[in-house]
Amino acid sequence: MDMLTGLLEGPQARGAFLLKSVLNPPWAMRIEDRAPLSVATMVRGSAWLLPDGGGEPVFIAPGDVAVVRGPDPYTVADAPGTPVQVTVGPDQRCSTPEGEDVTDSMALGVRTWGAAHQHAGSAVMLSGTYQAPSEIGRRLLGALPNILVRPAGAAKAADATLIDLLASEISSGDPGQEVVLDRLLDLLLIGVLRAWPSAADSSAPAWFQAQSDPVVGPALRLLHESPAHGWTVEELAARVGVSRASLARRFREVMGEPPVGYLTGWRLALAADLLREPDATVERVARRVGYGSAFALSAAFKRVRGMSPQAFRAGASGPDAELAPGPGGTVVLSPPEVGSRRG
Repeated sequence: MDMLTGLLEGPQARGAFLLKSVLNPPWAMRIEDRAPLSVATMVRGSAWLLPDGGGEPVFIAPGDVAVVRGPDPYTVADAPGTPVQVTVGPDQRCSTPEGEDVTDSMALGVRTWGAAHQHAGSAVMLSGTYQAPSEIGRRLLGALPNILVRPAGAAKAADATLIDLLASEISSGDPGQEVVLDRLLDLLLIGVLRAWPSAADSSAPAWFQAQSDPVVGPALRLLHESPAHGWTVEELAARVGVSRASLARRFREVMGEPPVGYLTGWRLALAADLLREPDATVERVARRVGYGSAFALSAAFKRVRGMSPQAFRAGASGPDAELAPGPGGTVVLSPPEVGSRRG
């Protein structure tokens, strides 16, 4: 299993909120649901994503897929200057600026909402919202920009097919439909994330891009495949087929830290995810990520994260647990030979 595969195992929607929105211009929706991650694509018509905090508006054409990292609010509109008509709250309830709840009055059927009467200028948007950070993986969430867009022209044929399939399935009420939609949402998200490291002018962090490096890539795969192994730089270098000095130098150049430092961070990231499991004990988690005892894991956790594993688990399981700030910014993915970035 390579490093990217390990990271992309994270997206696992569980009862994700999926919706087909039918919108007649002028339209604008402010999203305040505080979801950790949302995915949106336009089936018909176009839209603008307007991040809070003065970020540049991002244009979304039909077939583009936008990944929006929460929990900060943002607006989706037919044009940057359109006044907000509906606000979507944390409970996915929709209200007007005057405070009227229009969640039910604008419902159009199974997972469909918006204008009852469509015309040639109507827009149709599909959106999916992950409900909890644990459904994506915090290490991946922490690396994402605020907005990541894969244009339709940069998509593979299989990814475009996913959008068509999601559009046809989203309004179905068949038994087991939630599971089908969860997996389609995961696949759509993974399609965008797979294109991110190789895109021209990619903002993906070093550990995300380094899989293609002839020295660091194999070393990272070994660390990710067996994080509990008692790795030394000497053994890692021998397995990669380079000298200890070459591996140490190249690893620091690409990753900005030595192999052992990276391994510690990776083990603690895994431990943080495992600690959220209801039946996990610190002792069991310690063994799974390469620490000889609960005490050893606790010492490393406190040193790096500033709190004990028990305190971390208590905070992470609370309803108001927050994500660490991401890198911000907007990235529009393009094939390497085209190379463009907006925002």
